[in-house]
Amino acid sequence: MMDKVQQHFTQLLNSKGVSLSTQQLGQFETYFKELVDWNERMNLTGITEREQVYIKHFYDSLSLSFFVPIAQIQSIADIGSGAGFPSIPLKIAFPHLELTIVDSLNKRIQFLKHLCDKLSIGYVNCVHGRAEDVARLPEHRDRYDLVTARAVARLAVLNEFCLPFTKNGGTFVAMKGQDVQTEIEEAAYSLKELNGKLLDTHRFELPVEESTRHIVVIKKTGPTPRKYPRKAGTPLKVPLLRL
Repeated sequence: MMDKVQQHFTQLLNSKGVSLSTQQLGQFETYFKELVDWNERMNLTGITEREQVYIKHFYDSLSLSFFVPIAQIQSIADIGSGAGFPSIPLKIAFPHLELTIVDSLNKRIQFLKHLCDKLSIGYVNCVHGRAEDVARLPEHRDRYDLVTARAVARLAVLNEFCLPFTKNGGTFVAMKGQDVQTEIEEAAYSLKELNGKLLDTHRFELPVEESTRHIVVIKKTGPTPRKYPRKAGTPLKVPLLRL
């Protein structure tokens, strides 16, 4: 039997055309319990109240699928995934996805590997490393149908982190908060340099707390130029901005 939190969660998703099986709901509950348990030993999230985790983490992660045709996606890379958002909720809801997670902190990677074992989900590759370094490896460069990043950095920086992972013709989706217009404007030069094109920006309200979210959809229009990404640390210190 579903409790009130799960009922609300499934109703919200059903209204967006996303349905979950009993097994998938069980996986989300296991995810919640493991997140809270590990959070006592390491800093994974400031959100631990159950309903808030379901809305602010799980539902928010799945909101990407409201605007991107996930059924047509095979491979996905999540850059700077932290505690697994948005990629693990997407993998639970859409098991066909072949997922690669890149994070610079080994403790988080260990948590994610443990979590995937607990959830019994396959085709997940957890990679410990800086995005700038991993993106230069042939097995990851210009490779993925869809690349995601949630609350990692400003868009001008994210473009250099994420577009090198995206295959030509593929999609990079940045999940952002309330104010994105300034970020989009300052990211124009980096998009041009990295062969990206802004396709759309979707705005929606997160349920319950009614905070604003934005889904920024970018298409990869050509291979990554050889000089990008620059040395690890450089994109954050010296973003690609038109002088």
